[in-house]
Amino acid sequence: MHIFSYVLMFFSILNILLAAIIVFKERRDASSTWAWLLVLVFIPLGGFFLYLMLGQNLNRHRLFHWDDRKKLGLEQMLKKQITHIRDGSFEFSSEPERASQDLIYMQLLNNEAPFTSDNAVDIYTTGGEKFKNLLHDIDQAQNHIHLQYYIIKKDNLGRRIRDALIEKAKQGVKVRVLYDELGSRTLPNNFFADLRKAGGEVEVFFPSKFAFINFRMNYRNHRKIVIIDGKIGYVGGFNIGDEYLGLSPRFGNWRDTHLRIQGKAVLSMQTRFILDWNQASYGHDIDYDPVLYPNEDAKGTVGMQIVTSGPESEWPQIKDGYIKMISMAKKSITIQTPYFIPDASLLDTLRIACHSGVNVNIMIPNKPDHLFVYWASLSNIGGLLKAGANVYIYDNGFIHAKSIVVDDEISSVGTANFDIRSLKLNFEINAFIYNKDVAKQLTDAFQEDVKLSRKLTWEEYQHRSRWIRFRESISRLLSPIL
Repeated sequence: MHIFSYVLMFFSILNILLAAIIVFKERRDASSTWAWLLVLVFIPLGGFFLYLMLGQNLNRHRLFHWDDRKKLGLEQMLKKQITHIRDGSFEFSSEPERASQDLIYMQLLNNEAPFTSDNAVDIYTTGGEKFKNLLHDIDQAQNHIHLQYYIIKKDNLGRRIRDALIEKAKQGVKVRVLYDELGSRTLPNNFFADLRKAGGEVEVFFPSKFAFINFRMNYRNHRKIVIIDGKIGYVGGFNIGDEYLGLSPRFGNWRDTHLRIQGKAVLSMQTRFILDWNQASYGHDIDYDPVLYPNEDAKGTVGMQIVTSGPESEWPQIKDGYIKMISMAKKSITIQTPYFIPDASLLDTLRIACHSGVNVNIMIPNKPDHLFVYWASLSNIGGLLKAGANVYIYDNGFIHAKSIVVDDEISSVGTANFDIRSLKLNFEINAFIYNKDVAKQLTDAFQEDVKLSRKLTWEEYQHRSRWIRFRESISRLLSPIL
């Protein structure tokens, strides 16, 4: 018993020291710190191992760099746009752009996201529609294909995409594929062997250094982008797999939102891909080449900024963009998200909008793919129901769309969910769009989904069972690290 007491004392002191490291070294927000302290208290030592796997702060690390970036003239462009907006001489081409100049200015300043107004946008809400067009664009590629996904699966769709890339590589098109190791954990190592033989290049984001152990497993590249010839870009919620075609028995119909973009916004997506690629690559970084940044004629009239964020950033840029959009709302806010776990600042902004008479509409799925996340979502929904928000539970399969529309004028579509993981932990990318036509299409799609949903009322929410309330409470405590 004497030896056991000493061992117990040693581990208790060690656990206190580990807790001190988290509090004083990591400089994270208080809610996340408390969540990790709870894990350490209730799971001694094992909790610190979880922290090593899930909780390290990447904010102090410079992960992405590209020395050739200065050749783009981006710094001069940003300075020019910032100066002209500041002195009131910037020439906006539409009312949504003029009304959003504060938002545009903010994202120029804190994300180096250039504003472009020559874009054409196609919106896809089904996987069949999106992948049909993607495969056609891959087939038409002449110079390069840059493809980056969080999840790529070895199934019919995965093989179709891979085989199309192999064919283009054999034709001399430069093909580069980047995927996230954790998201694509079921993908065999030899899945892209034939693509490599054909001259294609494949890299993995944050791979494990040891078998079954990844000390960056909580920080994943959730971006889903494709750039073809520097002229066409895809961004949105669809990953690559049969379930995204609605073929999964578990989820059934898969409702998502994805964009096909033509215009200078594609060049911002190109830069993001190159930064991610060079971080992951070993020995074959991408150097600047004018062919990667073609000077194309205007394809449309849609104003847009491509905004990215991640745990290495000083500020949570996409979250800040969401908060700014919501605070600008005068009439309506429409949100679709599979997970609704906003932090206090975002939740308070939505509540204030409700109390200010803004018509707030939120749609979440009825079918959870992560139970703790689902229960935490329901817990957060309750406060907004009480504040007067309209909440819709999508019953026609699974809704995975990540979109917000404000006043039927400005919108954002991309890879970031309304949860702490997307807005603080994952590497994400969103298009912020200043155009009434695009906003209307997204609003119309939401209204069609309402027909396939049921409205959750405050009275119904109040009568949920004690067991559900308990699960929600536990999930809410863990929400900062979910």
